[in-house]
Amino acid sequence: MRSVLLAVHVLRDGAPKLAADFARSLQAAGIEVRALTDEVGYLEAAGAVDLVAVAATPGAATDCELAVVFGGDGTILRAAELCRGTGTPLLGVNLGHVGFLAEADEEDLADVARHVIAGGLTVEERLTVDVQVFHNGEMVATNWALNEASVEKASRERMLEVVVEIDGRPVSRMGCDGVVCATPTGSTAYNFSAGGPVVWPEVSALLMVPISAHALFARPMVVSPESTLAVEVVGHAASGILWCDGRRAAELPIGARVEVRRGVEPVRLARVHPASFADRLVRKFELPVAGWRGSSGAARRAAEDR
Repeated sequence: MRSVLLAVHVLRDGAPKLAADFARSLQAAGIEVRALTDEVGYLEAAGAVDLVAVAATPGAATDCELAVVFGGDGTILRAAELCRGTGTPLLGVNLGHVGFLAEADEEDLADVARHVIAGGLTVEERLTVDVQVFHNGEMVATNWALNEASVEKASRERMLEVVVEIDGRPVSRMGCDGVVCATPTGSTAYNFSAGGPVVWPEVSALLMVPISAHALFARPMVVSPESTLAVEVVGHAASGILWCDGRRAAELPIGARVEVRRGVEPVRLARVHPASFADRLVRKFELPVAGWRGSSGAARRAAEDR
């Protein structure tokens, strides 16, 4: 039997009802619908029936052809953890604000259901990063991220002092609020807020962006996807904290070293209508493009898409 996993931001207004209606559409076509154990009650109260409950742990999407996420980018990042190690692609329905990772909006749900039932989805793989933390020469933690791994100061009143390194060579020592090590997918997230460049998702690269740094050189850097980024916590005053996708944390005492490399396992995102990233950028950030003429056909299609 075909199976689809639902992950829902159940506290967002209207999300359980939308997910319940979507589940019934799939079930009418003979597709089994799974839901996370702590979300089943919300969905059933909204009208869902015959859901298969699964624990919200890595591997929850095992044997599912797709995971459909109702929420914002934070909910999609949570669902990426559930899909890790399974190969199951994610399809996000944006119920948040920007929702850069999401494929569809609320008004697109009927179309999404038709494509899921027909199996007419394309899948793109997004680069991730694997993260290792060392202290006193020993590895003390490992993690991963789809958007970014960020080294940040642990206390508000003290600046973090770090040395950043690329491929085993030191680049700069700086006092800062932190350093973001991002993927192209994460270039529109924390990296963007920190003043880093927007990188098209099909570009294979790693990004390193200091946050509020006091240094002679504290520019954003874009390096090879085969490079190793490292951040060492130095000085004597302040410890740090590692955040992966803003969800998973590890303490960084003075002397800790964080190494970031291209991830072994990508995240797979399902698309209903593959579209230009430039169009997605304009739509999500509501960028002003009035006055653009382009070719008549391209201009007309862009206007229709928006």
